[in-house]
This record gives sequence, structure tokens and C-alpha cells, in this order.
Amino acid sequence: MKILLKKVLVADTNSSFDNSIKDILIDNGKIISIKDNITDNADKIIETELTVSPGWIDSFSHFCDPGFEFKETIETGAAAAIAGGFTQVFVLPNTQPIVQSKSQVEYIVQKSKSLGVTIHPLGAVTKNIEGKDLAEMYDMHASGAIAFSDGLLPVQIPGLFLKALQYVKAFDGVLIQMPIDNSIGTHGLINEGIISTQLGLPGIPAIAEEIMIKRDIELVRYTKSKLHLTGISTEKSIELITAAKAEGLQISCSVTPYHLFYCDEDLQDYDTNLKVNPPLRSKADMLALRKAVMSGTIDCIASHHIPQNWDNKTCEFEYAKNGMIGLETSFAVVNHILPDLSTNQLIKLFSTNARNVFQIKSATIEEGANAELTLFNRNKNTLLSKENIKSKSFNSAFINKELKGKVIGIINKGQLFLN
Repeated sequence: MKILLKKVLVADTNSSFDNSIKDILIDNGKIISIKDNITDNADKIIETELTVSPGWIDSFSHFCDPGFEFKETIETGAAAAIAGGFTQVFVLPNTQPIVQSKSQVEYIVQKSKSLGVTIHPLGAVTKNIEGKDLAEMYDMHASGAIAFSDGLLPVQIPGLFLKALQYVKAFDGVLIQMPIDNSIGTHGLINEGIISTQLGLPGIPAIAEEIMIKRDIELVRYTKSKLHLTGISTEKSIELITAAKAEGLQISCSVTPYHLFYCDEDLQDYDTNLKVNPPLRSKADMLALRKAVMSGTIDCIASHHIPQNWDNKTCEFEYAKNGMIGLETSFAVVNHILPDLSTNQLIKLFSTNARNVFQIKSATIEEGANAELTLFNRNKNTLLSKENIKSKSFNSAFINKELKGKVIGIINKGQLFLN
């Protein structure tokens, strides 16, 4: 299939065409020509005003397959990822059965081959995600696991996590940890603070996150291994990670779009779609996260796409399950809330940094390179509605909220997918 992109703005700091307006001709999944004006015939010509960048990567999504297909399937998750501009997605191992063996990894890898998105399984760190014994990470790595995480149930025992950090060094692997100490604020529902007191809801204190980050930094310092902290939510967490990076430790971090957009003050209507873990923190924390994204302290945006069915959200706040879908709105939320972010900063957050952290082949916009591209416009608007959601679930606080920034489509695996 020949695809011709006309007069597009190239956003790729690794490309000699960065920040220039060019025509791009793609044939059979390869970029064959980049010029000021290409007049060749093509099967599909795109003349919409848009920016083109290397394909985006999401490092923390739950596709619920196998076992919880009533919430999401690999196919519907892939459709949501395409709508959000992602060409690669890491999926959580919190399925049934758990992704903890070679065969489970291969199941996801094989299913991904026929889809427009490359889906990378995250292998479990511990058997059955129980936090007691290490899983067979080496076998999973050999079969295609991109990194390792216990996902929604982070490893609590320090000695076991230390062994895991040592284990993955054998193949230069990365662990992904959501920093939550479950022994603090065990029954908490939202951030501990003035709002939790006013609403009469038990709180989860910031220290539950920060003490875990301190612990894991010490373990990385000891093991000299690689760790990615995902879903960080407090100002103190940023300070701890900044200091660890300055020391030269191999630590990276990501933040969710909804932690940048919302804070605990937005929970006063008891909207269960805003019940997430880690919880929405104080306004001061939210503003500190925005500042850290602007400064480049935060490496990646991770959607934390956690589908929940109707029953798990349409109930009393206390009984609602944590999580929000996020793949389809990630770019628009970040672009909307941080309009001063340069386009190159956005591409680092959505693509380049994740490729560096997880050693994924770069997707450069040069002649002869494979075409793995995201097409977007920073000035057009996105409006997510129940009618146009691609995910199987509807648990989003962004439904019917107009956001600035629109994904036009992706080019991946030799195919063009337009929204």
C-alpha cells in the first residue's frame, strides 16, 4: 500500500527533517521519499494539516484478556490504542491466568501480530502476583516480555524485590513498579487530606507512595539495576526521583494524564470514575506534577488504562473499583492542560523516552526507515462520547469534555488507520 502525506510538519529530533514541512511517501511499510513536493500516485493521499512523529508508546495498560474479556479484549484495547495514537502498548499481567509463563507471553505476542498495534506483554515479577516467590522472568523475556511488573499489586516485600532487581540484570531487564505501600492507608479510598475529611472518606496518605519510592531507590542503589516507577502522584515523589537521577541511578518515571488534569478537590461529587489508585492528590501535588512534566523530570506519560464494567463503577463510592480508561484521551488531556509544552517535549514523553528506557528500536522519520508513525494536530479538538469510544468499557471522567488536541491516525505494520 502506497501512502502519501502532503505538507506535514515533521516532529522527530533524531531526524534530519525535524521541524520542517515535507511530503512523505510510504510504500509497503517503508518511508521511500521525503521531499518538498512529491507527485507520485498513491493508494491514499492525506492532505489534512497535521504533525507526524515516531509512533507513540504506552507503558501501562490493562487489556484484561484472558479472563476478564467483559471489561476489555486485546482487540478492543488495540482499537482504543489506535484511536489514541499509540503504535505500541505494554499490557499488564493481572489477567486470569496471570501472565507468568512462556505460553501466556506467547499468547499475547501471537494475538498482537494480526492487529495494527504492537502489544508487548509485561511478565509478572512474582508467581500468581502474590508477592511470595519470583516468577520465571528469564523464560518470559526470551518469549517476548518487554519488562516485568506485578501491575496493580506492587511487590511489597523488600527482600523479594531486591532479588527481582538482581535477577533481571542477567538480561538487562527493567522492572515497573507502582509505588504503593499497601500496609499504609489499607482501607483508604481517596487522598488523605482536607477533602477526605470533609467527605468523610478514609484516606490514603502520600507517605504510602513516598516510603515505597525511598525503599525502591535504596534497592536500586544496592543492585545497580533498572527501575521504572509508574503513576507517581506527589510532589515529594518527584523530589526523591530527581535526586536519584542526579546520583546516576537507573531510575525513570511516568505520570498519568488524569493526575495532571484532576486533583482531590474534583471528588466532591463522588464521581466514581475519579476513584483511581494511586489516588488523585492535592492541588499542590497536581501542580508540582505539571511543573515536573514541563521541566523534563518526568520521563513518560503512561495512560494507566484500567477498564471497569458498568457494575464496578455505577455504585456507592466505597464499593466502586479503582481505575479509568485512558488510551483514547492521553494526548488530548496532556496537550490541553499543558499548552506550553513544545511539540518535541510531547514526543519525548509519548515516544522517545520510552524507547530509550525499555530499549525499543527507534522509529526515525528518514528515507529507508520503517514507517511507524503517529499523525496528530495540536489545535483541533477531541470530544470523547459513549458513541465513539473504542474501548469496551466507559469508565472515563473525560466523556463529553472537549479537549484541545486530536489524533488523526497512525501508520504501522504497512497500514494506515485514520480516526
